[in-house]
Amino acid sequence: MKVVCPGSFDPITNGHLDIIQRCSEQFDEVVVLVTANPNKSSGLFSVAERVELIEKTVQELDNVTVEWWSQLLVDYTTAHQVDAIVKGLRSSLDYEYELPMAQMNRRLSGIDTLFFMTSPQWGYISSTLLKEVARFGGDIHHMVPSAVSEALSKKYRSS
Repeated sequence: MKVVCPGSFDPITNGHLDIIQRCSEQFDEVVVLVTANPNKSSGLFSVAERVELIEKTVQELDNVTVEWWSQLLVDYTTAHQVDAIVKGLRSSLDYEYELPMAQMNRRLSGIDTLFFMTSPQWGYISSTLLKEVARFGGDIHHMVPSAVSEALSKKYRSS
């Protein structure tokens, strides 16, 4: 079974990695899909930087690949014969946000969305919150892979 884990991943966190690792144990093929427009400068990291950081982070997982996409997710899943979408949920707020998208994707293409609950130790982490902590010099090394911690330090030192 081939699944896709889509997201902006700006940047990837240990919570994201937890979901990706668990998917790699459950499914034959996992695509981590950075969903962003590479021609727009939205986010702290460019699409190319996000892809590179994720590739460094998942290099030990043989059945995981990383790609980017800037169109409808269901167009990607159809074009690449994806069996299901996997999304991580931290709380009921994530569920409320993800449910309509899952239903729309199902309506548009018939693809199912599978929800994985984030492990409790990562449930409080969001990319937005950790960027704020890093920007003000807080210690985020235990919330992100080491390559991301280094990249965040470098980004905020240069700004």
